[in-house]
Amino acid sequence: MSSDPWGRVDETGTVYVRTADGEKVVGSWQAGSPDEALAYFERKYEGLVVEIGLLEKRVRTTDLSSKDAMAAIGHLREQIDAHHAVGDLDALRVRLDKLVELVEKRREERKAQRARQSEEARQAKEALVVEAEELAQSDQWRAAGERLRALVDTWKGLPRLDRKSDDELWHRFSHARSAFSKRRKQHFAQLDAQREDARRIKEQLVAEAEALSGSTDWGPTAARYRDLMAQWKAAGRAQREHEEELWNRFRGAQDVFFAARSSVFAERDAEQAENLKLKEELAGEAEKLLPIKDLKAARAAFRAINERWEAIGHVPRDARPKVEGRMHAVERAIQEAEEAEWRRTNPEARARAEGLTGQLQAAVDKLKGQIEQARAQGNTAKAEKLERELEGRQALLDQALKGLQEFGG
Repeated sequence: MSSDPWGRVDETGTVYVRTADGEKVVGSWQAGSPDEALAYFERKYEGLVVEIGLLEKRVRTTDLSSKDAMAAIGHLREQIDAHHAVGDLDALRVRLDKLVELVEKRREERKAQRARQSEEARQAKEALVVEAEELAQSDQWRAAGERLRALVDTWKGLPRLDRKSDDELWHRFSHARSAFSKRRKQHFAQLDAQREDARRIKEQLVAEAEALSGSTDWGPTAARYRDLMAQWKAAGRAQREHEEELWNRFRGAQDVFFAARSSVFAERDAEQAENLKLKEELAGEAEKLLPIKDLKAARAAFRAINERWEAIGHVPRDARPKVEGRMHAVERAIQEAEEAEWRRTNPEARARAEGLTGQLQAAVDKLKGQIEQARAQGNTAKAEKLERELEGRQALLDQALKGLQEFGG
């Protein structure tokens, strides 16, 4: 009989293993010595030790599922319970029990992790839904559309939730995208309609602009072109493929008209510049009549100058007030001289002036006498009152005398 600490072989070749529950039959060995039998079953034990070690490592370091881990543990436990190996089988059972605890712990950790990931995914998807619903109301069509497409890619990268929750959130998300697409489609359909209206309006404006391009009615036509430009801006933009062509035609028609007008105005400006030079010379000639010494000769000379003035055409608008002002100044001087001559030679006016002067002189003399009498009587208050009245009458008298001088008196 042969034995070791964990097993023995009896005289019949039966191999036993020692356990906490007593000896258990491992098997029968007839082919060799008892030591060879023990060595064979010890190698089987060592194989179990290796398998358990590998399984422990896989549980600790890989993502081996709890189900697969428990199946492997069960298979090993069946081999240990079958007692087909010689060694410390109880120690192996302890290791498997601890491994079961580890697998359970890992399963709970994974369960908690999945729950955490699921909650994070739920929150992430809810945030995507909220953002999508906000974007559904946006009028920033390009930016919002690009952002919604990015949200779809983000959604696809998130884990699925339970079917009910995932379907509900996806329904809201999809509805928001559909609502945005519908609003965008309506917007661009309306924009297309507006651009078509703008195209029709601008075609009419172009037709009128081209019809006016040959006009020589410079002022009204230029004003009409300004009106057409205002209508052009108010019409909005046509489709891109039509806008540039219509604008080139519209601008081209204006250019034809304004180029012709500029040519005519250039000739007119040159002519008006020459007219200004001639009128400035006449204004200088008229100014030499001042001061007026011989009214009759000055009047005749100014009339002759004015006839030549009227024969000259227009001058530049900005220069007109100054040159005409010089002629008007000479004309006013002649008119004032005529008025002075009329007053001087008018007998009725002279008689009225002399009568008024005589009345005022008599009133002044009378007041002076009254003042002297009041002072002689010691009535100072009355004298001062009369003196104030005298000042007023004296001023009127001085004015009347000045007027009388104009009559040569």
